[in-house]
Amino acid sequence: MPSMQSVSSFCADNGLSRSLFYRLLRDQRGPRVTKIGRRSLISAEAAAEWRARMERETEQATRSPKAPVSGWEAA
Repeated sequence: MPSMQSVSSFCADNGLSRSLFYRLLRDQRGPRVTKIGRRSLISAEAAAEWRARMERETEQATRSPKAPVSGWEAA
């Protein structure tokens, strides 16, 4: 069985606050979570997959051309 870590440990390892962690879960952008009893645990595999997905999203966001914020283009 892969090693599992608590939400607190995952957040500390990845520089996240607990509120951001739960916001990511709410927005379906967080790691896969395994519930064991009342505990929420993240496997090493789920953590690695999540980090890879976040890196891909960051790369895609930096490659996309920036849209004008107010709807008009600056000269």
